[in-house]
Amino acid sequence: MSGLQAKTMGLFAIVFSALVGIMLAVSPASAQKPPDAFTQEVLVKSTLLTFNDANVTGNYTVLHAKLSKPFRDAFPPERLKEVFKVFHDKRIDFDLIAAKPPVASKPAQVDDKGVLMLHGHFDTTPSRVYYELDYILSDGEWKPIRINVRLK
Repeated sequence: MSGLQAKTMGLFAIVFSALVGIMLAVSPASAQKPPDAFTQEVLVKSTLLTFNDANVTGNYTVLHAKLSKPFRDAFPPERLKEVFKVFHDKRIDFDLIAAKPPVASKPAQVDDKGVLMLHGHFDTTPSRVYYELDYILSDGEWKPIRINVRLK
């Protein structure tokens, strides 16, 4: 094999490997599986505690930075402050969830669009913290695309 043939074969092998890697990386959304229970708990608590900190302080820049790109694009920090105004105005603070385990209302699942859905609550008193958190893979990790929190 000549030097040119060897270089061509080497380049082909690199391109082929890259294509296989890309094909594996963009597997169908339905083939994605939810992360393990520990990672789910980390996602839920980190999202809700960041959300809580934003509401307590009135500063939504850190929450904004941790959102998925589509969520960040649709909701700049000023808009987040408007949307979640009721939490800030009522001085709602539920940081005690850090010491409680989340209770899933249904098993975690990834839908056919690649959205990881984590829904449940925390057994807190005097009010329970209910959450519906949806995530997408953004910037190589699960990041929120939807945050819905209620206290009852």
